Amino acid sequence: MHPLRKNLHNELHARPSLYFDEPAHVFHLAFLGSDQECNTFLLRCFPDNLDLNATQGITQLDGHALKWERHAEFFTLTMVVTSSRGDLTWTTLPEALAQKVEVLLPVLINSMQIVVRGEIDLELSRYGFKDPCGSCVGGGDAVVWSDFRLSKDGNNHMLFINRHLNAYRQGRMIRRLLEIETYRMMASLSLTTVKTLSPQLDIYEKTLVTLSERNAVVDGDNAKALLADISNLSAQVVSSSAKTRHRFSATQAYAQLVSERLSELRESHVGDCQRLGVFIERRFKPTVRYCSATEQRLEHLAKSVANLGDLLQARVQVEMEEQNSEILKNLNARADAQIKIQHAVEGLSIIAITYYLLSLLKLGYSGLHLLGVPLSQREALVVATPLAIAILTLIVLRIKKVKEH
Repeated sequence: MHPLRKNLHNELHARPSLYFDEPAHVFHLAFLGSDQECNTFLLRCFPDNLDLNATQGITQLDGHALKWERHAEFFTLTMVVTSSRGDLTWTTLPEALAQKVEVLLPVLINSMQIVVRGEIDLELSRYGFKDPCGSCVGGGDAVVWSDFRLSKDGNNHMLFINRHLNAYRQGRMIRRLLEIETYRMMASLSLTTVKTLSPQLDIYEKTLVTLSERNAVVDGDNAKALLADISNLSAQVVSSSAKTRHRFSATQAYAQLVSERLSELRESHVGDCQRLGVFIERRFKPTVRYCSATEQRLEHLAKSVANLGDLLQARVQVEMEEQNSEILKNLNARADAQIKIQHAVEGLSIIAITYYLLSLLKLGYSGLHLLGVPLSQREALVVATPLAIAILTLIVLRIKKVKEH
């Protein structure tokens, strides 16, 4: 059996829901933090029977079910407090849980409280919603109400009215509602990044326009300075892209999860109220589109800067090739002149050698005549002429051989 088979198969059951019957309070807290920070918190609060390699775990706190769950950028705590009363309303976070999470309040990204109850003796006005949204979910087996406003203690309140759901379906439905709000908040983290990045992009775009205008009229002397400015702008754009790429990618992933969870609710209208999914999409999608538009703006800017740099480099390359071509022409002209001079020198050398050779032959003839050798001038000329021609031929062949080598 493959060593990873069991772990990969059990991923299907990695994140189960909490199953319970109403009435109950559900408290959900999400904190920004890495795996190490999550492990530190868990070891401090729940040291017994804790598997730090697990992605989630279910334990008991003050007699109530508590589920912890880790994600890539955050971890969550979900506590279910069941009750025998059917007319539950909002309450404070249980003291046992409040004490444990007090140190994590600076990184609290989402806090929700869901009241789960039946439909009998329901008075919606008791829950203090202002202009609430409502939806029938699960094919009409439950109703959810919320105004998506934070209470004085910073909680987002939801009222979940169970009509025909059993404990398993109710647990899964509550989980979807909690995930929608948590993923929505995580996706919205990019909003601050975008608001900080937008003024920088305005500056980058103005700088790009200026550099483009300079590129249109630049001469060879200023090309080096312009190329340095383009490289500097490119480095700034690439740096901004590297810093924000992860955040923008996370926003798209979280937004997709929100959309999927909303579709899983199987919503329908409750009277004339606006559905929860419609409310969230109309107010959440502009944030996602704004982040996506900023990401595309940054990508287009990076491509434009790169194209401008390539254009300038191509222009400089053409100018360099033209200069090299002129240099080669001058070198060829100089080489031709040197060859002509060399040919002239060779010709003069042969003439000089011929002159000296004939002078030597004449001296040899004079020496023989003084020694009394009976050799007439005609006989000396007949002997000397082939000898001179042979010697000159050997010299010419030697020069030609050296040149070929």
